[in-house]
Amino acid sequence: MKKKAEKHYKGTLHVGFVTSDQLNNKLIAKVLNKGDAFVFPKGLIHFQFNVGKTNAVAYSALNSQFPGEITIADAVFGANPPIYPDFLAKAFQLDPKTVIDLQHKFINGN
Repeated sequence: MKKKAEKHYKGTLHVGFVTSDQLNNKLIAKVLNKGDAFVFPKGLIHFQFNVGKTNAVAYSALNSQFPGEITIADAVFGANPPIYPDFLAKAFQLDPKTVIDLQHKFINGN
């Protein structure tokens, strides 16, 4: 399995990815501080969000241009545990309540 690696140099980042199991899109997430590293499996939906009070700097390395196919809506809004609604609200320019409603629909299969 090819991966993307990220080495964290400055600041505080909340990073994570969502597994590709369509029936159970599990969120794997961690807060990174200076010196930490994180690996994102090939082709999975992933994010990095600066949760610190200063700028954050990280180095990313990719090793494949063919990531495969993942259904973004299922992975992002159906992740378990859910990705923080405030993160998704910013990313998709939505109200946090709308994000929460979408998460409930995807998690409950409605």
